[in-house]
Amino acid sequence: MANGEWRMANGEWRMANGEWRMANGEWRMADFPVEGILFKDITTLLKDSAAMRVTIDRLVNYARSKNVDVIIGIESRGFMFGMPMAYQLGCGFVPVRKPGKLPAETIQESYTLEYGTNILEIHVDAIEKGQRILIVDDLLATGGTALATCKLVRRLGGEIVGTAFVIELTFLNGRDQLDGCDVFSLMKFD
Repeated sequence: MANGEWRMANGEWRMANGEWRMANGEWRMADFPVEGILFKDITTLLKDSAAMRVTIDRLVNYARSKNVDVIIGIESRGFMFGMPMAYQLGCGFVPVRKPGKLPAETIQESYTLEYGTNILEIHVDAIEKGQRILIVDDLLATGGTALATCKLVRRLGGEIVGTAFVIELTFLNGRDQLDGCDVFSLMKFD
C-alpha cells in the first residue's frame, strides 16, 4: 500500500479521509435482484485473497477500539466478514438470520429494504445483558436491515458499540437510520 493506494485484480481502491473508496464502477450490476436496483457485487473482493485480507484487517482495526464482547453478523454476507473478525479479536460471534433458520427460541424484527420487506431473527439467549456488541454486514444501503438488527440487540439488553460495513451507499442515507450508533464503512459509493 503505497501513498494511500492499494490495487486489486478487478479495480482500484483509493484511501480518502481514512476510508477506502472504489475508484471505478466494475462492481456494479444493473437490475439485480430486481429491476431498478444497481447491485454492488462483492464477489470480486471475496476471490482476491489480498483484498479480503486488507478488508478484514481494516474492519478488525476499527473493532479493536470498541472493546467488543460479541460480533453480530447479519445474514448472510455479514457472516463472511464477522466470523474472521471475531476469530482475530477473540470474541464471540452470533448470527442474525432470516425466519426459520435458527433452531431454538427466537425473537423477530421486521424491516424494509430498498426492494421489499423481510424479517430477521436472533436466539433469545444469544446476548447477555450489557454485552458490548458490534454489528457487521457487507452493505449499508437504506439502513433497514441494520436498524432491525440494532432493535433485536437492544431488546436482548446488548450495548451496541458500533456498526461496520464493507460498502456504504451514501446516497441512500442509511446511516441516518442508525441514529446513536457509530457507523464505520470501508468503501463509499456516492
